Amino acid sequence: MIPLIYVIDDEQDIVDLIALHLERSNFRVEGFLDATTFYLQLNKKIPDLIILDLMLPDQSGFEVCKYLKKEDRYSSIPIIILSALIGETEKILGLELGADDYITKPFSPLEMVARVKAVLRRQTDKSRESRIIIDDDFIIEIEKHKAFVDEKEVPLTATEFKILSLLANKQGWVFTRGQILDYLWGEEKAVLERTIDVHIKNLREKLGFKGYLIKNVRGIGYKLEQ
Repeated sequence: MIPLIYVIDDEQDIVDLIALHLERSNFRVEGFLDATTFYLQLNKKIPDLIILDLMLPDQSGFEVCKYLKKEDRYSSIPIIILSALIGETEKILGLELGADDYITKPFSPLEMVARVKAVLRRQTDKSRESRIIIDDDFIIEIEKHKAFVDEKEVPLTATEFKILSLLANKQGWVFTRGQILDYLWGEEKAVLERTIDVHIKNLREKLGFKGYLIKNVRGIGYKLEQ
């Protein structure tokens, strides 16, 4: 199945440019100039990934992202934010809302394609183990990309699940922020190590009373340990 990408940007030229390069890389693309038309199509067909501008004419991209991550039906869709807002505040907010990546304008179309491939690869990569049982009420289904606490599914983003599975596969091992970044994006992305702190914060909150198992090793990184 050829992956379907939704591109939401109020500039038609940007939508066309992204679509051109993604289609050359064997992706299907549908473009939208506002949030309203995007929502209408989303109700009919769910994409494999969304590229989302922040400055839309009818709704903030932050609000769109927030809505998608709160809805169970859409929460697992990877989101790449594309914006002319280059401040650290905007980037951190986007990640805190659950976005998997943040690209600033102007951007390289080739880099955009590489980022899309990297996010989708993280979504579909499978660990050697199909299930990790942390304890009786904390279970991770690797192949299904799902985590359960107290028999309830935890609504994790693709990046959050990837981090959780990395830590859970080697419980007690300490991973530096740099190692986690390399695991997530390899050489295809250069981001602040603080990005990992944001994802860990979100992950702990979503895990609820099991969030304490992800421990901060001061000056080094993170580990998952009973």
